[in-house]
Amino acid sequence: MTDLKSAEGEAWTAAAKAAGERGQRYLAIVFCLLSMSSIQFGAAFSKPVMQELGSFGATWLRLCFAALALALFVRPPLLSYGKRQWIAAAALGTAMAMMTLSFFAAIERIPLGLAVAIDFLGPLTVATFFGGGRWRLVCPAIAAAGVLCLSWDGSAWVGDRLGVLFALGAAVGWGSYIVLMKHAGREFTGLEGLSVSLLFAALVATPFGLHRAALGLSPDLILATGLLALLVPLLPYALEFVALRWMKASAFGILMSLEPAIGAGAGFIVLGQDLTPSQMLGVALVVTASAAGTMSSQA
Repeated sequence: MTDLKSAEGEAWTAAAKAAGERGQRYLAIVFCLLSMSSIQFGAAFSKPVMQELGSFGATWLRLCFAALALALFVRPPLLSYGKRQWIAAAALGTAMAMMTLSFFAAIERIPLGLAVAIDFLGPLTVATFFGGGRWRLVCPAIAAAGVLCLSWDGSAWVGDRLGVLFALGAAVGWGSYIVLMKHAGREFTGLEGLSVSLLFAALVATPFGLHRAALGLSPDLILATGLLALLVPLLPYALEFVALRWMKASAFGILMSLEPAIGAGAGFIVLGQDLTPSQMLGVALVVTASAAGTMSSQA
């Protein structure tokens, strides 16, 4: 009888644990969706601030706010780090600066959905070429076709060449960020690597954004930029950090494949950037290529 009760107790404990893990996985999915929405809607809401401060000025100020807030929260022991840690943080910070400066310069010139689709070529390249898999050559081709569809509105090419070049620069920055983030994660504990890297990102962005931001800075713009820094990048980083504790990296990568679609949706809702049928097809192709590439690289 005692053994039976013990077995029943263990069964209930196992069931409760399994239910808790399922709940965490579902919550992780919600966190990922919130993170992507925060990034894309934060980018869309940044348009008015960028009109006043320019894309470089607004991005630099946002990085400064994010770096300061995270440093106050994490309090990294700067004097205790060695040469390897400083190099890792500097490399990651440079990639972060390149990614953010280029991306916001791109959405100043081309539609948000197109910019996000081009930007996503960076992590897709990392997932397919570095991860291998049967789809390593097919997925980039599908994504490229999707970008072409997004670039054509039915009568003319969308945006300008400089905007596309900035989006490609953001893609290089994002791909580098993924690789360098793994390295920095091995060199630091907790959020210390992210905190120090954000300080470097703000420093690298200073020559590009300080002069432009200083020309049009006002108390209202400082407040608006501080609030935008919560949407991009503080809230997404925090949500993704927790989500990755509760779900597999492969599932996380598949969910991130929705980002081009969310970016197109944010552009439509906030900025009134309509999509033609061919552009909707382009979003679908990029999302499909990203999801397939991630699943193949994790197989």
